[in-house]
Amino acid sequence: MKIAVYGKEITAESRPYIEDLHRQLRAVGAEVRVYGALHHFLQAHCDLGFDLAQFGNHAELLDYGPDFLITIGGDGTILDAATLVRDSGVPILGINTGRLGFLSNVSKENIPQAINALTSGRYGLDERRLLTLEAAGLDLDLNFALNEVTVSRKDSTAMVTVQVWINDQFLNSYWADGLIVATPTGSTGYSLSCNGPIIMPGAESLVITPIAPHNLNVRPFVIPNHYKIKLLVESREGQFLVSLDSRIYTAEVGQPLALETAPYNLRLVETEVQNFAQTLRNKLLWGMDKRN
Repeated sequence: MKIAVYGKEITAESRPYIEDLHRQLRAVGAEVRVYGALHHFLQAHCDLGFDLAQFGNHAELLDYGPDFLITIGGDGTILDAATLVRDSGVPILGINTGRLGFLSNVSKENIPQAINALTSGRYGLDERRLLTLEAAGLDLDLNFALNEVTVSRKDSTAMVTVQVWINDQFLNSYWADGLIVATPTGSTGYSLSCNGPIIMPGAESLVITPIAPHNLNVRPFVIPNHYKIKLLVESREGQFLVSLDSRIYTAEVGQPLALETAPYNLRLVETEVQNFAQTLRNKLLWGMDKRN
């Protein structure tokens, strides 16, 4: 079994767990390569007693051809790892070393059970939809997003106006601080903080969520994910921001943006130690009311 491990720096509290992870992978006979930044940290701060090979980018990851990519960190680490995996189909298993995450939801304490699930084949693959963005004149190094594509104001306190078409039919002009187009995966991220609905992974939907809209009767809008979306932004500043997950670009006013579902999915490993419903209850404190 070939394993790639992605992460950056690890807290002192999490270091023993990460050392154990690599020892367990070695014990089950896995071939392991570690992302360069994490490799440097392990070499400087950990005493594993053995050397680890490393990789540094998407091409080197594909040349290695891992069966799984294990991420160490939080949800943001998985978003970063998606830029390494891209359309390769390599499944990702997220180990959380901080607060509970929606994507990276295998706790440090459950690392042994998760590794055992991989080696014994007791896991499932959760196919997550992505969005792609096309914009002439916008220099995108990567044009996809796992969570959301967001447009927002730049260098101003004034609102922007976002005109939206779905399948070439005009939907609305949003006066707001910005607009989010989120996947079901992203429905528990920025969209949720703007009062968007939670969408179950696997639902063939997208949600359009305004950010602080001027019109109080404007609400998040769920659409089928096979619809094509066009955005046109107006702003006093002449420029606005476009973000794909955590990657931010500056765009010119009047530049149309075309969004649609990507032709490939990101694959997340699901084991018996974690599931989406349980993560929701723990993350959102559902059932904590004593009346329940």
